[in-house]
Parts: sequence; C-alpha cells; structure tokens
Amino acid sequence: MQIQATSIQDYLSKIPEDRQEIFGKLISVINDHIPEGFENNISYGMVGWSVPLTTYPEGYHCTKNTPLPLMNLASQKNFIAFYHVGLYAKPDLLNWFVAEFPKYSKRKLDMGKSCVRFKNMDDIPLALIGELCTKMTVQEWISIYESQYKK
Repeated sequence: MQIQATSIQDYLSKIPEDRQEIFGKLISVINDHIPEGFENNISYGMVGWSVPLTTYPEGYHCTKNTPLPLMNLASQKNFIAFYHVGLYAKPDLLNWFVAEFPKYSKRKLDMGKSCVRFKNMDDIPLALIGELCTKMTVQEWISIYESQYKK
C-alpha cells in the first residue's frame, strides 16, 4: 500500500490515526541518531533516508537521478515496515541486529531481507532502532553500495 504524499507531515496525516504517534517517534529516533549527511525525505511512497545527489551525484542505479536510499519507513495494511538496506548488504550488521533484538523486544523478530515488520505498535524497540542508525556512515554506505550493487 503506497501512500501518495508530498512531505513527511503529509505522509503522517494519511496513515491510520492509531499509528501516527509511534510513526512520528520512529522518525524522531532515526533523525536523532543517523550520522550526518543523510537526507530525510519522501521516497518510493515512504518516509526515507538517503544519500543526497549533492553528496553522491551518481545516485541509485535502479532509478536514475534519485538519491541513494538507505532506510525507509512505511505504514502497511497490518504493520509498520522498517527497511534498512544495510542489514541486507552488511552481514555483520544483520548478525548484530538479530542478536540484539531479543534484548529490546519480547516479540519474535519478523524480518525479510532488509525489512523489519512491526505488527504491535506498543512493542517497537525504539532504542534498538536508534542504535542501529548510528552504525553506518554515508561514506561506508557508498563504499558498500559501490562494491556490491553498482553495475
């Protein structure tokens, strides 16, 4: 379910009311912890954090002239989705996250390759998400991207 929004505030206003507070908290936690240089925006119909074209003019190879994405948040039908491409691209980061998750949540980790699904709005591990956000700089993400994905 993609939400058509022109700004982060517009996105928040269009998601279910019972998710707006926790979604806002997630955005704040990410913005408070993400290293300098990432840009918070709307991308792919979600709230996103990416490397701006001013820093990495080559952008994302899949969609020309778009910033290089790292993270996104989406309100889906039955859950909030948190996407972090670094979890897929950097096995050590994934292993750390999987090992830490039970320390922050009593729920079973519901995860795909780079997507963590939160079905219970009362048990989203904000502190863990914040810590995860500190673990990849813009330069590290560009290096990983260029070595693994760029054609």
